[in-house]
Amino acid sequence: MSHIKRDAVRNHVRDSYAEVAKASNESDCCGVESSCCGVSDDAAINTLISTRLGYSEEDLAKTPDGADMGLGCGNPRAIAGLKPGEVVIDLGSGGGFDAFLAAHEVGEHGHVIGIDMTPDMLSKARHNAEKGKFTNVEFRLGEIEHIPVADNTADIIISNCVINLSPHKEQVFSDAFRALKPGGRLAISDVVATAEMPEEMKNDPILHAGCMAGASLIDELEMMMSEAGFEDVRIVPKDDSREFIRDWAPGRGVEAYVVSAYIEAVKPGGCSPASACC
Repeated sequence: MSHIKRDAVRNHVRDSYAEVAKASNESDCCGVESSCCGVSDDAAINTLISTRLGYSEEDLAKTPDGADMGLGCGNPRAIAGLKPGEVVIDLGSGGGFDAFLAAHEVGEHGHVIGIDMTPDMLSKARHNAEKGKFTNVEFRLGEIEHIPVADNTADIIISNCVINLSPHKEQVFSDAFRALKPGGRLAISDVVATAEMPEEMKNDPILHAGCMAGASLIDELEMMMSEAGFEDVRIVPKDDSREFIRDWAPGRGVEAYVVSAYIEAVKPGGCSPASACC
């Protein structure tokens, strides 16, 4: 993909999610077809969307109103194994939902850094942090291809249905590798392709902003991550996710090509969970 096309894709995604943030603030609908982006002034609807994705009602109760926007495709904390004192980076942090849940797990001696390229989302997340009185969370403006942190910063990087939006996924994984400490790990929930998608779907900007058209094939993702330097790469598709993906674009048949998946990997050089040095 050329630099010009990458910029066009990135700008479209940024504009789309700016609309999501504004729609959420106004309890209105937006242009991204993802259950109306989970944007609703009905708490019961937002609870239904998020519990469908793997969160508990207890999770929802731990975060400020407005943080849960129903934008994910799973729950990355289910595979993260977060520990007190760890440093977490959340790629594409949106309204801060996963970042706030991670903050509870890493505790007052841990730290969570949310990264988002949409200023409207960043403002929303910072406002939510103030409402929730979170002192161990910060939100930074930046692209996930160029994470605004120093080398060897994080123990773990989480992300929820965001990397599929990137027009340069190889760079995302390369920079994630740089930002992780030796032994650091990835814990990602994202949409992956199980079959080659028709060109008309791939080139549909609405399907791209809706987290579908930009999905990569599983073997392509495995290669990108291995080439970035990661080891113990594991991608586990969730076939039962086709039901809610069908609702993202009713009648389009996109659920025949993509599913949600858990994606894990480790940066070598540290202690693995099974290592005697831990």
